[in-house]
Amino acid sequence: MTQHPAIDIDALHRRCGPGRRAVAEQAGSAHPLSAPGASRLGRGTGGGARHQDPHPDGVPVAPHMPQALDYRTAFELAPIGMVLSRERLMIDCNRQALAIFGATRERLVGQSFELLYPTHDEYERTGQRIVASLDANGWYADDRVMKRVAGAQAGELFWCRVTGRALDARQPHAAGIWAFEDLSSRRQLRVELTPREREIAALLIDGLTSKLIGKRLAISPRTVDVYRARLMRKYAAATSAELVSRLLSE
Repeated sequence: MTQHPAIDIDALHRRCGPGRRAVAEQAGSAHPLSAPGASRLGRGTGGGARHQDPHPDGVPVAPHMPQALDYRTAFELAPIGMVLSRERLMIDCNRQALAIFGATRERLVGQSFELLYPTHDEYERTGQRIVASLDANGWYADDRVMKRVAGAQAGELFWCRVTGRALDARQPHAAGIWAFEDLSSRRQLRVELTPREREIAALLIDGLTSKLIGKRLAISPRTVDVYRARLMRKYAAATSAELVSRLLSE
């Protein structure tokens, strides 16, 4: 499998600030779980939790924080799926991301994010929306329909909340950090939708009007209304508010 370069740690350092340098350095280092002497979260020299004297203002102080915390372990065991990307290729991911998409590390790392989308068009249009919608700090977030890759649920479509940050807002896809939350336990996708219906449903959930949805998707507000009407029929909703309620609960 082709090896891809690690995220630019200097760029990550500049974005996070000098106080986070150790985090950036460890994020790009070899896996510390296999390294001799790798530290463990909260482990003291005596094998138990180390007690730190509080700061004069009452805030606990951890004087050797970078040495006491294993940031790779924190990344791996985070309760939300996390992926590091470069030019829309997945260059690293944690265990929860693998669990959400039903994949092995070898199946995801080095592959395009397109693998996780229902269709190529949805992958392309989402990329365009990200470029157009990043805020000044490079942040982006939405709810979208994604696809499980392998395992017993291979090919299953599900609602997912995606939050991300481009390390350089001027280059949205150059390098980024993305978090994925599986919403299927409280929001089921029981109705078969077309790719465009899925996109409009996601934006309706975000509270956007037909005009704003049209602008986001580069279609006319009237076209949005046509798709909204189709969604209302499929979900047996009498009003737009009822449609959103059903989208959130079914």
